[in-house]
Amino acid sequence: MTGEVEGLLRRLAPQVLGAVVRRYGHFDTAEDAVQEALLAAATQWPADMPQNPLGWLITVAARRLTDLLRNEQARQRREDTVAQRTLPEQWLAPAADRPPSDSDDTLILLFMCCHPSLSAASQIALTLRAVGGLTTAEIARAFLVPEATMARRITRAKQSVKDSGIPFAIPQGPARDERLGAVLHVLYLIFNEGYATTSGPDLQRADLASEAIRLTRLVHALLSDNNEVTGLLALMLLTDARRPARTAPDGGLILLADQDRTRWDQSLIAEGVALVSEVLPQRDVGPYQLQAAIAAVHDEAATDADTDWPQIVALYEVLLQITDNPMTALNHVVAVAMAEGATVGLARLDGLADDDRIADHHRFHAVKAHLLEMSGATDPARASYQAAAGRTSSLPLQRYLHSKANALAD
Repeated sequence: MTGEVEGLLRRLAPQVLGAVVRRYGHFDTAEDAVQEALLAAATQWPADMPQNPLGWLITVAARRLTDLLRNEQARQRREDTVAQRTLPEQWLAPAADRPPSDSDDTLILLFMCCHPSLSAASQIALTLRAVGGLTTAEIARAFLVPEATMARRITRAKQSVKDSGIPFAIPQGPARDERLGAVLHVLYLIFNEGYATTSGPDLQRADLASEAIRLTRLVHALLSDNNEVTGLLALMLLTDARRPARTAPDGGLILLADQDRTRWDQSLIAEGVALVSEVLPQRDVGPYQLQAAIAAVHDEAATDADTDWPQIVALYEVLLQITDNPMTALNHVVAVAMAEGATVGLARLDGLADDDRIADHHRFHAVKAHLLEMSGATDPARASYQAAAGRTSSLPLQRYLHSKANALAD
């Protein structure tokens, strides 16, 4: 499959699923039908691209849905010996004969995939499958689990959505804000897993990070007046801009302070800075906006020495007032150490040692090692680097931390 066809299918996937679910319901079965239509298109389109790709996909998906529903009815008749039931007449009409709705159903699908009854892992998997158009095999590879395991997770998630009986519509009132928060959190998690893969041989998964940005752009296009949506998009762009300089030729990690900033994507930085500058002066600043502002301060520094650490400290302190996040507290410690010295940072770090949410995390020990190294405490720093390496399942990060420990042993 060519990159052009793959990109087109990713863009059309939520529109096709939205059109089919809006007309016929049956979210779980419709999603299976759309996946089969996408696979058919991936096989046929490189050699024979239809004039109306969206209509083609909707037609194929609708026909496959009809087949699946008929098969299910036949199975129920065999098992339950109930009277024969026929499908509603409108299910049999070619979908392409009726143009898709003018409304974009992407946001509705995201709300459905991020239903509060689902775990975060299930929300992520269902979002990537139903809205991102990824196959089960692709999602399984991304999260380093067997395809059968991921298939069961997605099946259970779709069944939960079906059992919930939620209508195919945007939630209203407080439920809308709550579900939008879940959508943004899921997109944030997908991006983070792509930018800093938590396990396996790769330091990052550019495909996952790019998919998170693509989906967030879709949400921003639909909700451009929501400042946190804008903030999340800005945060992703400003962070992803550094990706080309973050990996060494051998696949190893290059920390922010050591990166070649000429390799940063200046177009993404300019776009991200413009977005965060648009929303920060307004009221009700949220956590994604503040994180984007911190990323902007980093990206706008010509060198590591030019970084405005006091401003970053101040931004983290505002962020800590609105979120009880241990990783934010740890990042605040790093910023304080860079602004006021390693000794001050280590004293702040001691205050996090009793927080069970972070005390055994590899980043806590990596930060401790870095600050100890800055203060000249070589042996304790080496021990902390080794402790950090033993607490991460990312092979590139393990290698980096072991190399730091070994360098202090020389």
